Amino acid sequence: MALNAFKASEPLSMGIELELQLVNWTDFDLSGSASDLLHLLGHRTFPGDVKPEITESMIEISTAVHHSHAELLAQLRNIRDALVRSGDRLNVAVCGGGTHPFQRWSERRIFPNPRFNQLSTLYGYLAKQFTVFGQHIHIGCASANEALYLLHALNRYVPHFIALSASSPFFQGVDTQFDSARLNSVFAFPLSGRAPLIFDWREFAEHYFAKMEKTGVVKSMKDFYWDIRPKPEYGTIELRVCDTPLTVDRAAALAAYLQALCRMFLQRDEAPPVEDDYLVYNYNRFQACRFGLDGVLVHPKSNASQLLRDDILATLVRLEPHAAALDSVAALDQLRHEVIGEGNHASLLRQHFANAGSVQGVVDAAVTLFRRGRSR
Repeated sequence: MALNAFKASEPLSMGIELELQLVNWTDFDLSGSASDLLHLLGHRTFPGDVKPEITESMIEISTAVHHSHAELLAQLRNIRDALVRSGDRLNVAVCGGGTHPFQRWSERRIFPNPRFNQLSTLYGYLAKQFTVFGQHIHIGCASANEALYLLHALNRYVPHFIALSASSPFFQGVDTQFDSARLNSVFAFPLSGRAPLIFDWREFAEHYFAKMEKTGVVKSMKDFYWDIRPKPEYGTIELRVCDTPLTVDRAAALAAYLQALCRMFLQRDEAPPVEDDYLVYNYNRFQACRFGLDGVLVHPKSNASQLLRDDILATLVRLEPHAAALDSVAALDQLRHEVIGEGNHASLLRQHFANAGSVQGVVDAAVTLFRRGRSR
């Protein structure tokens, strides 16, 4: 099967997918309630799209295509409110966070779906361990070659999104010492990591993808678990490294940050990406996962080291004219406040653990934050 033709879309349009946890109100463990919740939602108008994920304890919601942060945030809030109302009817709570703090992967059930069953057969226990929760952000591209350029131009900024979204410090009942433990689960898959440095879509489709398909390893772009991948059927690039934040407001702000970065890249003021830029890619990625905003970033061109939080703050200054043009100043100000002050959501969850003294208390806090829509 040939790779789908790239369907051009409006540049800098954006959309979000969020994988969300379904939680039992009684003990705050995960609840295998996806089928029941989807059945209930199917009988009423829903302000977005909702579908199952690989296990019965999770769902994925997605927005429409938007051009402004305000429109995106409004829809996300409507989706959240509809999920909360429906969950309450089933006595099921919904929340964000990149991992559930204490669930046991062996207790999860694969959602009855042909693709999920195939993945379970192929990946064994990794499929159930993939009960982790991420945010995917799509940015529209005018052409396939523009998409490949943006994909690689973003390489040095991937740690920004890991650190800003990190919300998975706890796993299997313990503090992992990582701000984003979720990405360790993603990295276990053989086709994870980064895309090959190719800027021409024809070369990508007819040579790289065709060769991979010939090996029998892949059948579609869905088989690549890259940090950023092109989505030809949507005409977008898809950033996949973010943990699901605890609030939809944070999710919308991250999308606005990516949109502003892409607008800056399209001016082509920076040196184009080269293969050597990826020499420090995995190191920078690890620093962001492990230490969050306190990680150390090595600049791929100058080799200078800098704290991630300082690099993000400097980038936010550079993005000010782009945020003004996109009407997303408030979103980037929200991220600046996080970097300077309250920290990411991993820090917030650790504070709740210190206050509550239990991982159940951490889930309780995550549920409350999702429902009321703010982190304080």
